[in-house]
Amino acid sequence: MEILELLKAILLGIVEGITEWLPISSTGHMILVDEFINLNVSAEFKEFFLVVIQLGAILAVVVLYWGKLWPFYNRQLSRSTRAALNKQPVASRWVMTFVERFCDKEKWVLWFKILVACIPTIIIALPFNDFIEEKFNNYVVVAIALIVYGVLFIVIENYNKTRRPTCTNLKDLSFKTAFLIGIFQVLSVVPGTSRSGSTIIGGILVGTSRTLAAEFTFFLAIPVMFGASLLKLVKFGFHFTGAEIMILIVGVIVAFVVSIVAIKFLMGYIKKHDFKAFGWYRIVLGILVLGYFIGKTLLG
Repeated sequence: MEILELLKAILLGIVEGITEWLPISSTGHMILVDEFINLNVSAEFKEFFLVVIQLGAILAVVVLYWGKLWPFYNRQLSRSTRAALNKQPVASRWVMTFVERFCDKEKWVLWFKILVACIPTIIIALPFNDFIEEKFNNYVVVAIALIVYGVLFIVIENYNKTRRPTCTNLKDLSFKTAFLIGIFQVLSVVPGTSRSGSTIIGGILVGTSRTLAAEFTFFLAIPVMFGASLLKLVKFGFHFTGAEIMILIVGVIVAFVVSIVAIKFLMGYIKKHDFKAFGWYRIVLGILVLGYFIGKTLLG
C-alpha cells in the first residue's frame, strides 16, 4: 500500500473530525477535499469509507461523555429498599432489584429522549436515503445549503439575543423538546445542511441553551451514525482489500483524535460566543464551492 493513500486517509480523518461537530457541514468539506485528494480505491469502498469514518467521531463523544451516557452502575441497596423489594412477587422482585441496583434511571431516561428524537429521522429520512444521495449529493445543492443555513445561523442568533433559554440542562429537557429537535435533524439528510447545524438551530429555536443544544446534538449522533454505518455494511458487506481496511482504520483513528479536540473547542467557544461566525464561514464556503465548480465547468 502506498504511503500517499495513508496520508490521504489522515487528511480525510482530520476533515471529518473537525467538520462533523462544528456546524459547517462535513459533506461540503468532503466534496472539496475529494476534488483535490482522491483516494485510489474502489467506488464501493469510497462510499463505505466516507460514512464509516464517522465511527471515529462517535467514539470521541462516547469517551468524552461516558459519565453522562453510561446507564449502569453497581450500588448496594439500603435495608428499606431491600425490605420493599422482598414484598414484591418473585418475578417482579428480580426485575426491580436489577433496576434498583444496576440501572441509573436518569441516564435511561436520557437515552429514551435520544431515541424519541431519532424517530422522525427513522420514519421520514431513512426510506428516502438512497434517493436523496442519488439526486441531491451534488455541489449545487451542497453550496446552496451551506449558504442558506449560514444565513439562518446569523438571523436566528440575532433573534435569540432578546430571548432567554427555557431549558439549560439535560434533566429539564422534555420528551416533546427532544422530539422537536429530532424533526430538525431530518433536514440534515439534504447534503450541505450539517446534521449538527440542523439540530443546534432546532434546539435554539425550541428554547434550549447553546450548550445544551450542542450536547444533545452530540448524543443524537451516536444512534444515527451507528445506524448509517450499519446500513452501509449491509449494502456493501465487508469484502475489501487489506489496503482498503488499513485506510479505513487510519481514517477512523484520526477522526477520533481530532473529534475530541473539536468537541472540546466547540463547547469552550460557545460559552463565550454565539454561532454567527460559523454562519459567515458557511456562506463564504458555499460561495467558494459554487464558484469553483461553475468555473471548472465553464473552463472544462
